[in-house]
Amino acid sequence: MNRLGRVMRSRLGVSVAVLMATVATLTMGGPAATASGSSTGLALGDSVVFGFITQAGFEYVNANNFVGFPEHAGPQLHLQVSNASCPGETSGSLLSTSTTDNGCQAFRATAPLHVPYTGSQIDYATSFIRSHPETHLVSILIGANDLFLLQKTCLGDTTCILNGLPALFASVGQNLDATFLALRNAGFHGVLVGVTYYSTNYNDPLTTGIVQALDAVIAAHTKAAGGVVADGFGAFYAASAPAGHEPCHAGLLNVNPAATSTCDVHPSQSGQEVLARAVIDAFESVRS
Repeated sequence: MNRLGRVMRSRLGVSVAVLMATVATLTMGGPAATASGSSTGLALGDSVVFGFITQAGFEYVNANNFVGFPEHAGPQLHLQVSNASCPGETSGSLLSTSTTDNGCQAFRATAPLHVPYTGSQIDYATSFIRSHPETHLVSILIGANDLFLLQKTCLGDTTCILNGLPALFASVGQNLDATFLALRNAGFHGVLVGVTYYSTNYNDPLTTGIVQALDAVIAAHTKAAGGVVADGFGAFYAASAPAGHEPCHAGLLNVNPAATSTCDVHPSQSGQEVLARAVIDAFESVRS
């Protein structure tokens, strides 16, 4: 997730109602070792999950410098979580490294991930599940980079972007289905949690509308696979209420190093804790 705020703030001449109507027609339808006897979890996704920070001079050679919501949620759930996320991953590149991503392979070529693997994220995930058949939790947050690729392909052209949204939502849904099926076929019987994205500014109807549209796809396909939804969208909305529902002003997003009065799209540690709480609540709603 690299430029979500910019995408959502582009002047798309489409209403939230149109976006949601489009979604409604589309949404129906070798692993790292863990301590012996420990309870395990697995986190999949993009830079939000990774805990990515855009900051000049940040030490990228040590993945421990990046802390995502899985690192917050795991200890509270008494799970040793393997975070397989990759900055710039799309819903398609998660399934195949031959599919265009938004920077994941470039990042992997120069910096380590939280866990080492050479193939696709789903290959690591299924191998992990087979090696840890009692895995209690798999969480996934994916899809924003699909939007960024559409923006790049369209060179920011509004009509092109709007025309591409139906196919994009359908593709994300199909890729989620394939991901969930692969996990189940590998023997995963624990709690599957699909995490929804937050809006970078809930007062911007275009930003919020397109996030809701993508989230509707994530939620529908997660539920269809027997999973539960962690409401990242609602959690950020509630947590940003004291700041007028602006996550940047609420301290939920990282400050933009190029302009300290603004934020980039990635959660701060406060924001990561908010997402972690949403994952914990979703997990406990099934396990309780």
